[in-house]
Amino acid sequence: MSTTSSRGGSVTATVLYQEKVSKLPRGWVEGDDLWLTLPDLAAASGWELKPEGVCRGETCVPVPDARLASFLHEESGERWFNVSEFARLIDQPFARDEAHYVWYFGPPSWEWQSRVGSRQAPDFTLPDLAGKPHSLSELRGKKVLLACWASW
Repeated sequence: MSTTSSRGGSVTATVLYQEKVSKLPRGWVEGDDLWLTLPDLAAASGWELKPEGVCRGETCVPVPDARLASFLHEESGERWFNVSEFARLIDQPFARDEAHYVWYFGPPSWEWQSRVGSRQAPDFTLPDLAGKPHSLSELRGKKVLLACWASW
């Protein structure tokens, strides 16, 4: 493994991990996968490799032994971690801009699934055409059709 991409150039990866943007001086790209050194993984995402798994704060995700080789690789004394494969494991949406070496990682599944599971929109208040404010909570228990529009 090397720190060059399949295009033959050095990879400077920009990682947008939820709310944080990190410009990392080196990375390894293989297909759709982004590999980072363990220190860069921690700096960009807050995830760290520990004996119990990949951990961020109080949350630890065990890495299945059968898939360990798809997550970790060691070369020249450095350990590299496949961030994209980890995103697949935790059902975390991600996208990349191949031309600019930019990756975006959204929230893991346990965060977005809990939001969708309630099937209730958050309460908000907006004025009608006459300027009278109305809150969504006023309509609880009734069928509501929300039409959203933006001028941009």
